[in-house]
Amino acid sequence: MKSACFAFALLSATATFSQHAPVSEIAPGVFYYFGDELRHRSANCVWIVFDRYAVIVDANYPWAAKEILDEVKKTTDKPVRFVVNTHYHHDHTFGNSVFRDAGAVIVSTAATSREMKTLGKREWDHNYSGQSLSGYTQAFPSVTFGDTLSFYDGTHRIELISMGPAHTAGDAVVWLPKERILITGDLFVNGNPWGNNVADPDADFDRWLQVLDTLASWNPRIVIPGHGEPATTENLKWQRAFLADMLQQVRAGIANGRTKNELMKSIDLGHHPVYGKNKVSTVRSVGAMYDRLKN
Repeated sequence: MKSACFAFALLSATATFSQHAPVSEIAPGVFYYFGDELRHRSANCVWIVFDRYAVIVDANYPWAAKEILDEVKKTTDKPVRFVVNTHYHHDHTFGNSVFRDAGAVIVSTAATSREMKTLGKREWDHNYSGQSLSGYTQAFPSVTFGDTLSFYDGTHRIELISMGPAHTAGDAVVWLPKERILITGDLFVNGNPWGNNVADPDADFDRWLQVLDTLASWNPRIVIPGHGEPATTENLKWQRAFLADMLQQVRAGIANGRTKNELMKSIDLGHHPVYGKNKVSTVRSVGAMYDRLKN
């Protein structure tokens, strides 16, 4: 993708980016698929073309997975051999079976694999996708790792790094050290209308803040969030500040005996860039954080 177009993508704060370039080459052999919420293809996806195969990060929903496979074929004739799940949530894993049936191996942290068979199964059984899953099955990782796992072919190197518990128990990020590209899953999201989901039963807010500090310290050139537009290190810091402020205010409110509804009505995060503008998400997140801390 030409540098001017990519600069525009970084600055864009609307979903119109997806209407013009649903797939962009963000580095040689590295492609980004915009997860378009309006088209019910909500999670971002990245694939890396190695010498003999391609690796995909996050599986989206089944109908999006089919579309992603078609897009991959436009960029390479190499097969998709591995699909990495950054965490267990439905919009990142329900498309696994499409890739598995095409010959790919599903990869995740050991913790994410366990979550997919418990919390993730509940999401599947209750059809969190909102559309018909008829004809599809839930597919689980067959390769898991503890702390790290790397792929390297002499040209591309990607490092899968366990970061949980934070957003979920099993969070992982994918780091391309040569290109300085960071793929975060939902540890980081960017732009309206995406507000970060803080409601997971295994979320660890204090560690999440530490993780965002760690990711920012790597000084990535491009950050691909779980949802939203490509971003920069500065955006990671913005989300960190937003979550830290929310956590401090919710904790203070609980300590002072305030109710959930009182905090949902009174906490104001509107001064934070990007995230504070989404009042609906902020109210929902404050309520979810209250419930998590009280339990």
